[in-house]
Amino acid sequence: MKKINVLVVDDSAFMRKMISNILDSDDDINVIGTAKTGKEAIEKVIKLKPDVVTLDIEMPVLNGLEALKVIMKEFPVPVIMLSSLTQEGAISSFKALDYGAVDFVPKPSGSISLDIDLISEQLIKKVKIAITVNLKKLKAPVKTIKTPILNENKPEPITLKDSAAKSTNQIVCIGTSTGGPRALQEVLTNIPRGFIPPIFIVQHMPAGFTNSLAMRLDKLSTIHIKEAENDEKVVTSTAYIAPGGYHMKVIKKNNELFIELTEEPARNGHRPSVDVLFESISNLVNYEITSAILTGMGADGAKGMKLIKQHCKGTTIAESEETSVVFGMPKAAVLLNIVDEIVPIQQVADTIIKHSK
Repeated sequence: MKKINVLVVDDSAFMRKMISNILDSDDDINVIGTAKTGKEAIEKVIKLKPDVVTLDIEMPVLNGLEALKVIMKEFPVPVIMLSSLTQEGAISSFKALDYGAVDFVPKPSGSISLDIDLISEQLIKKVKIAITVNLKKLKAPVKTIKTPILNENKPEPITLKDSAAKSTNQIVCIGTSTGGPRALQEVLTNIPRGFIPPIFIVQHMPAGFTNSLAMRLDKLSTIHIKEAENDEKVVTSTAYIAPGGYHMKVIKKNNELFIELTEEPARNGHRPSVDVLFESISNLVNYEITSAILTGMGADGAKGMKLIKQHCKGTTIAESEETSVVFGMPKAAVLLNIVDEIVPIQQVADTIIKHSK
């Protein structure tokens, strides 16, 4: 099997050495070169033609975001960004995804992370995923909402108990991983004002980044989107994103729904896990559930969706291979023969709306 040739880009000689050592420790990966600026990164991409690039965001001369834009436009190659664990780092990471990066990995303790080995497993895994990605799907433009509406004009959410007359025995749940932020933007920005059912989302993402993702999506959408909190009462017209580092469950107490966050062991290598969320929702037998699995590597969510299919009324949806950045998680659900509708990402919102009326 051909090794994955990687170009490592970081302005710190120490970080270039450490990242190279981490990647070279895997039998399937070969570091073929390094670069210390964005300008040098572009030159090395042209010269070495790597299979994957790891690209630091904060660099002199030409920073990682500027270099990424040039690389994806002129010499497309799968790119994994390395960012800092700060709000600014999170914002830059999401910009990088908009510009065509496959994914990002947060440095544990800043630009020069002496404990970089803490992310070694994660970095190796994401490099291996990157090589499977269809770059054309990363470059596809994301559809925006038809009529921008200011956040302050959003309707006030109300509790499920108080809004029983509005058919809120319906729930939507979504699971996604690689390529998920772009997919979620496509779906959530096309959910209309007045959509009543609450939406529960697991996006595989590190702690510290899910809140930035929620705030970003909230600004673009007509429904309210937030990072979930433990023991929070569920309200209508709201989407809840599981916080990185925690499993999210939906439980029923006194005829109302609440969110429960736990630090139970990772499932399928993930915390939050889609399976954990879906399993908890499968226990809500008096609700009508619309569940969807979008782009992502692996099989997380398929077993949970099967339980929902077995125990609840509703509809199961999978993003089609045609638009999935990685057709792993949706394919796993399809192979279990539990998916009612397989649709491209541009049709997921309409499909959810159709089955939630």
